Amino acid sequence: MACLKLGSKSEVFHLSGHTWICSTGLKPDVVIQVQDQTFHLHKFPLLSRSGYLEALFSKASETMSSHAQLHDIPGGPDTFLLVANFCYGVRIEVTAENVVSLRCAAEYLQMSENYGNANLVYLTESFLTDDVLTNWEDSIRALESCCERKLLLLPIAEELGIVSRCVYSLAVKASYAAEEETSLFNWPISEVTVWNDIRQQTKSMSGSSNWWFNDVSSFLDFSIYKKFIQTVASRGVKSEVIAASVTHYAKRNLPLLGCSMHVGSSSSPEEGSISSSSYVDDVYYSHDDQRSLLEEIMELLPSEDRVASTRFLLRLLRTSMVLHASAVTRDNLERKIGVQLDEAALEDLLIPNVGYLRYSLRGGEFRTFFINMLRWGFKP
Repeated sequence: MACLKLGSKSEVFHLSGHTWICSTGLKPDVVIQVQDQTFHLHKFPLLSRSGYLEALFSKASETMSSHAQLHDIPGGPDTFLLVANFCYGVRIEVTAENVVSLRCAAEYLQMSENYGNANLVYLTESFLTDDVLTNWEDSIRALESCCERKLLLLPIAEELGIVSRCVYSLAVKASYAAEEETSLFNWPISEVTVWNDIRQQTKSMSGSSNWWFNDVSSFLDFSIYKKFIQTVASRGVKSEVIAASVTHYAKRNLPLLGCSMHVGSSSSPEEGSISSSSYVDDVYYSHDDQRSLLEEIMELLPSEDRVASTRFLLRLLRTSMVLHASAVTRDNLERKIGVQLDEAALEDLLIPNVGYLRYSLRGGEFRTFFINMLRWGFKP
């Protein structure tokens, strides 16, 4: 992982309860509150680097106040501590995991070159552009940090173009990997990374050229994944590849899609019942969350026929029934399935009738939607 080391001084801050105290030997002359943490600092190192704090304390001096609240600073208290260390010249490390929060905080605090050469806006922007965006793993980490709700980063990260630049970086690399395709599920290993259409040798990726499927499915929120896959598609990548990635994302993030819904003569409603909520990597997904995600995933699938597997579409249809997805979503699924019904296996066509309460399967009852699907399959 790329790393930018700044500053040369040893640590000068120590934590006492929820209070950070600067131990330079000089009495602090300003107190800054960031959420549940308090910082006892000195005006000079802060005001010489931050236009926002300079203006804030200039107004405060008129009322003789030495207190300020920065509860909405991007990144929260952890990021502000790094900013304070930077202002004092204390050693810090900028990485892919904290560069977005530091860049956003620097923007918020107006830490431009007007307030000292090599200020934080310039340094974080340069690191982001030159180091993070040229590397797949680091771009993923940067985007992942944007989605941490407690850090309050996403709005300002989008405004600064950080999200779009990271997405474009990933999309370029993924589209070049897709170009190496020899067959949909047996691609050769791509050994290049690409930035600004320049190919550079890099480490060999294990597995086939769909290596990027798992990363974007595991670490990106759907709103960002959607931008990513649309950018990949806009670069002319085959619809089969787009559909395969969307399929992978759905399997990874729709818990009910992978549920085994056994059909039989169950005498107890407990048997075969499906929970209205699920977890993926300890993340809670409610019924409404999954239904909304399923409907949006359906919209992301390419419009062309026969680019997604029939088994996946049938599982998606079955899950849409469990989640009570919109009629439009189910109609679109039925149409897609009907066109490629000849590829379906018998066991995949048996779609259980799902009761609303407790999502219990009513033994022996099946809904196959044959009429609608056959209508599309044999439409002239």
